[in-house]
Order: sequence, then C-alpha cells, then structure tokens
Amino acid sequence: MSDKKPVFKPNKEFAKNANIKNMCEYHDLQDKAMEDYEGFWGDAAKEKIDWIEPFTNVLDESHAPFVKWFDGGKLNVSAQCIDRHLDSRKNKAAIIFEGDRGDIQTITYLDLYKHVNRFANLLKEDFHVKKGDRVVIYMPMIPEAAYAMLACARIGAIHSIVFGGFSSEALRDRIEDAEAKVVITADGAFRKEKPYMLKPVVDAALEGKTPVEKVIVVQRNHEDVEWVAGRDYSYNEMIERKSSKCEPEVMDSEDPLFLLYTSGSTGKPKGVQHNSAGYILWAQMTMEWVFDVKENDTYWCTADVGWITGHTYIVYGPLAMGATTVMFEGVITFPDAGRPWSMVENHRINQFYTAPTAIRVLHKMGEHEPAKYDMSSLKVLGTVGEPIDPPAWKWYYEEVGQSRCSIVDTYWQTETGGHVISPLPGATPIKPGCATFPLPGIMAEILDPATGEKVEVGEKGYMCITKPWPAQIRGVWGDEERYVKSYFGDVEKDGKPVYFTGDGAVYDEDGYITITGRTDDVINVSGHRMGTAEVEAAIKKHSNVAEVAVVGKPHPLKGEGIFAYIVLKSDDGIADEVEEVKAINNIIKKEIGNIALCDDMVFVSGLPKTRSGKIMRRILRSIAKNEEVTQDISTLEDPSIVEKIAAMVK
Repeated sequence: MSDKKPVFKPNKEFAKNANIKNMCEYHDLQDKAMEDYEGFWGDAAKEKIDWIEPFTNVLDESHAPFVKWFDGGKLNVSAQCIDRHLDSRKNKAAIIFEGDRGDIQTITYLDLYKHVNRFANLLKEDFHVKKGDRVVIYMPMIPEAAYAMLACARIGAIHSIVFGGFSSEALRDRIEDAEAKVVITADGAFRKEKPYMLKPVVDAALEGKTPVEKVIVVQRNHEDVEWVAGRDYSYNEMIERKSSKCEPEVMDSEDPLFLLYTSGSTGKPKGVQHNSAGYILWAQMTMEWVFDVKENDTYWCTADVGWITGHTYIVYGPLAMGATTVMFEGVITFPDAGRPWSMVENHRINQFYTAPTAIRVLHKMGEHEPAKYDMSSLKVLGTVGEPIDPPAWKWYYEEVGQSRCSIVDTYWQTETGGHVISPLPGATPIKPGCATFPLPGIMAEILDPATGEKVEVGEKGYMCITKPWPAQIRGVWGDEERYVKSYFGDVEKDGKPVYFTGDGAVYDEDGYITITGRTDDVINVSGHRMGTAEVEAAIKKHSNVAEVAVVGKPHPLKGEGIFAYIVLKSDDGIADEVEEVKAINNIIKKEIGNIALCDDMVFVSGLPKTRSGKIMRRILRSIAKNEEVTQDISTLEDPSIVEKIAAMVK
C-alpha cells in the first residue's frame, strides 16, 4: 500500500480572516448540528434567507424519504439572488462575462435586475409561461443563460437546462419527460474563435409532435438559422420592448426551482428535482464556507451552466451571497494553456474552481504557463467532479497556487445540490486526494452495506448521508418509485433507509474520507472487489502517464480482468510497450498488490469524454469486450476518438 499521505496546513494569514478559522470552529458547528439538528438549520435559514413569510416548521420527515424543509416559508429565489442586494450593491459587478474571442461584459446587480425582469416579462406576457410550467434552456455560456434561469425563478416556472453539447435526441428526451412548453436557445456561440450552432439541434429535436409551443432564440453569433413561423421568436428583437420591472412570484419553500437530468443505470435520464428554499440556502452557505468568498472578491468557476456545478456555483450560490461571478464562453486551453491564468491576472480572480481533468490538461499543455502571469490575487483553488490525483494536485498547489493557496477538493453530486464533503480553506489540514470531512450540518458516514454500521479504519464501505439536509434531491420528476429505489434502496442504518451516494469510500487513521469511486465501477477479480479509481490512482503515479481509465473485462479464470486505457505524456514511451507495461504493473503491485495487475493495457491518444470532462467508461467497457458501441457518442468532445480506440484494441 502507499505511504501515509503528507498533510498541508492552511495558510496562517489567510486563516485569520476566514469564515471558519480553525478546526475548533468547525467542530463547534458540527457539534451544534448534532445536538440540535433542526435548530442548526432553522437558525441558518433565518439568517441567510430574506423570507416573504417566515417558516413555521423546520423539518417534516413524516413521509420520509419525501421530506419538507421550512414548511410555511415563502420566498423567491430570484429576489434572493438580486433584489435584496440593490440597496447596498446595485453598482457592484454581479457577473463578469468573457467571451471566447476576448469580448468582456460587466453586468452590475442593477443591470442584472433589469435584464432578468425583462426576460421574466417576455416569458409571462408573450409566451404565457406561468408558475409550475417547465422551460427547457439549451444555451451556450453567455449571460442570457443566467438571465433565463433567474427569469424562470422569478415567475415560478421550473427550468430544465440541457447542456449545449447534447444531441437532438438527448434534448428531445428531456423536453418530452419534463413536458416543456417553451425552449430557450441561441443561434449558437463561439468556440476557438469559430461560430458553432445550437438552433439546428433544437430544430431536429422538435421534429414531429412535441409538447413545445414556442422557441425563443438569442442571437449570439448571428449566423443564418431557419425560423419556423409561429414557433420561433427573436429574443434580441423582443426584449427591449419589455418593462424592467416584474414583481417576483411568491413561492413556497418546497416549490420546485429546477430539474436537471442525470444519467441513470437504466439508460433513461433521471430528472433530479431541486426545490427552492433548502437549495438556495445551502448554495449560499457553501459559497461562504468552502470558497470563503468575501465582499470584494472575484470568483470563477469554469463549469458550464448545463451541469449542477454551473447551477450552484456559477449562478445561484455566488449571486445569493452578493458575490462577483465570472462566466466564460470559451475553451480554457485556447488560444493556449495560458488562457485561464491570463484571466486570473486580468480580472484579479480570488477563487478558481475547475475539474481535475482540466488541471491535468493544463499541466500537460502548459506546465510552466502559470509562472508567466501575476497569480497573486488567488486565495482558494477548488476541484470538482472526481478525486484529484497526487501529481495534478502537486502542480495545482505549487505552480498555480504558489504553495500558499488551499485546495478544496469538493465532493458532491447533482442530487446533493451543493458540497457535502470538503476541506475548509482556513481550517482543514489537507491530504491530497482526500475529500476530508463532512461539512457542518451534513451527517455523512461510510457504512457497511450489510450491517448498516460505520466501517473501521481502512475498510471500504458505502458513502451515505444518514439525515436529510435542506439541499437534497426532492424526487425524480414523474417517478416516485425510481427516486426511492435509486437513492434509498441500498443501505439501512438503525433499521431506516439512508441516502446512498452510489460511491465507495474509506476512512484513514485520522478520520479523513477518501472516495474510492462508484460502487458500480467495481471490478471483481477472483472474488476481490476493487474500485476502478484505486487502480487508476496507482497507474497515474507513473511519471509518463497523463490520463487513465480502467474498466473490467470478462476473464475465463478470474471472472473479470482489468483493462487499462492509458494516455501518455510523451509518445516516446510507446517505442517499448513491453517495458512501459512492466513499469506500470510494478507500480500497481507496489501500491495495491498482484491482484490488481492489468491483464490488458492499450496506449491511446485520448479518452472518450463529454465536454464537461466526464470519461465515458461504458463506451470503454464495450470496446474492451469487443462489443458494438451503441451509446450516443454525439455528446463527446471528440466523437472520432471512439473509432480510433476501437481500431487499436481489435
């Protein structure tokens, strides 16, 4: 096994002014939550939310796992994000937008108020969208995407954002499941200085009979598109005529705010439903705790609004706390790998939040780029989406953060609404690759699925959350049975079902939590179960490995063998594949043991990923088994990579 992980303590100067300054303060908050759970959350809700009418009850578990938070409370999420800031922050930048080609817009809170109100009036008056209606948003990373989200929230419509890289079939599935009456899209946008198109995808998705009545088109790149008379309308032409005042709809605390579709084990996407009060409360609290954003800070999350990270940590969380949030249209490696560091310098960014995949790419393409820019404004670095491997962590910490910025390796999901396990930048001593500890108020434990008991140090178990929390998923749209089965059907504690994240995890001797990967990404080799993330972490320790994805492959003796797809930093290593394979397996042997040695390795030029950076392991499993790839590859960053990999494996 690997040696004990090094510990990096928070920067003392930073910690002095942090929102949570040390582990004593963290433990005090967590103890308060354990001693008086409802009191903890009730106090937070009273402090953080501007209620139109106060709630009368904090938590109702009488129909668990269908729970209610802050019953009786009335609010409007759009007003929580905009209106309440106007007295003190109307001239403060709410959104700084940087386009792919370097065009910049600064949108103040007063500007945002006017844009959102106009959009809300457009939806309400011209398209007859009312409270409870579903609106699908299929947009690039432009300010109008945020306006559309907040406009829906303002009038009580439920938005469902579909990532702009999804195919027409995927878009249609989500439109039909949500029974959306309006689609908001754009003609397209810019990527690597070239226009790309979205409107034709919408046109294809709406062929035949669908629930959609109208399509609103934002003209961003002004390329020619087809207009369907009576269905398609130009946002640009209509919006200026709308009033910049729109009274926010009074919403119940448990009224739905949005749907966001995630992939499910059945292949049919799950419409994850998040409700108003609990979600916006936790979005704001985690912004303040995990990123330690202060009044004059400028914060940048590189995600897309099509994913939960973009919802919570580009739009709702930053705006709820009155922060300045950066939106970026382009590719962070274009025109070169210095692009993000140039933006850090130009906008004086204080918090930077991205995915390990992006970090690895930036490291590989521009190892020494950060040194060319003034990075002194940075205070907190964040990662999201998967555990960050030690080599990427080291470069991120030393070169990007100049060995003084805390790295918050955040663990959460679409379903959790916001972070649930994460370091606190001013308090938590960090171990690279560890999610560390549950945030205050989150009762997260690693449980033995057979007994429901907390596992011992070093034993793998299921990562569970044993009490409901305000931002949790409220249901799968239109399918109560699937909600219960998907999230509460695997583990019980004290005879009661608890929320199971779907991930495995392990405690170390100091109580730190390390996520070992999806329990359905487990390979059973000769009766021994091991997470693919564990094997991948070992392989990544080879100095010439840039990226790796591990899957299981049927084996006549072992049941399953381990198949690794490896992207090398330097192609020189491929000159002697035998030696490279031997060196990598030696590392696996040292880190895990002989049981984890790879039966197959193939060196590839890239891995099949979505544009958000998620590696599509189901495709790789099909290739390893010499099966036909039946999955939709149109959403991949580079669909051609699938054919290239398949040709190498055959």
